[in-house]
Amino acid sequence: MLLRPATRADLPAVLALLADEDHVVDPASVAVGAAHERAFAAIEEDPRNEMLVLVDDTGLVVGCAQLTYIPGLGQGGRERALVEAVRVRADRRGGGLGAVLMELAVERARARGCGLMQLTSNRRRGAAHRFYERLGFARSHEGFKLAL
Repeated sequence: MLLRPATRADLPAVLALLADEDHVVDPASVAVGAAHERAFAAIEEDPRNEMLVLVDDTGLVVGCAQLTYIPGLGQGGRERALVEAVRVRADRRGGGLGAVLMELAVERARARGCGLMQLTSNRRRGAAHRFYERLGFARSHEGFKLAL
């Protein structure tokens, strides 16, 4: 398995992963809109953002995650890594790929010098919460969101 920054050619596969958590979506069926193109370009150009893909030995994108590096005065002035959009293909779950994806993302953040990795997860995703806890993440804060 290889974790690498996504390229523009990976965008349909990433959008397919994000489209439906419970089913495999064919990347060829995904419409890549102008807003997706702008967002991907912004991520690609920003040194504090990475859209990462987990690729198997056949070149198939089997997972993704976005890392955003946030500067701050806490953590001894070190950045913190925010991980979002974590997905593994529905037909490839249960074999440890999610753990590989997250372990590689954690290594990437550590190598950058981050002092903390954080994430949020929808309250309804009990299996995801148990997964993150098995990886060592602690439920330390209560999160809030405001749709704009």
